[in-house]
Amino acid sequence: MVVDDYIVDVLMRDLVGHDRKPAAYLVYLYLWRQTRSKNHDKVALSHSSISGASGLSKSAVQRAINWLLKRKLVSVQKDSATAIPYYSVCTPWKRGAIKRKNHGESVRVIPVDKSAK
Repeated sequence: MVVDDYIVDVLMRDLVGHDRKPAAYLVYLYLWRQTRSKNHDKVALSHSSISGASGLSKSAVQRAINWLLKRKLVSVQKDSATAIPYYSVCTPWKRGAIKRKNHGESVRVIPVDKSAK
């Protein structure tokens, strides 16, 4: 399984260290595995199935998913109120410019337009 460097180098520290939400990081990794490594855009998973696969309680999975939704790291679709949700993993750091911290100072990373010369 190939994991984006950002997930290990930045997102882990952000979710586990800063947000103090290690369960959210585990759920994100699990959803990444179920979608990106299998070339799927989305995957239908119940809280119970995520719980069983991750070792987290169902309530911990629910809180983690809510946090990931708030952070816009996952999106969810449901066909009805009681349907099993479809989860998609989002990668907001790949959409244009992002901010990163570098030795205590904030640095703005701007993508280079190679066609403009």
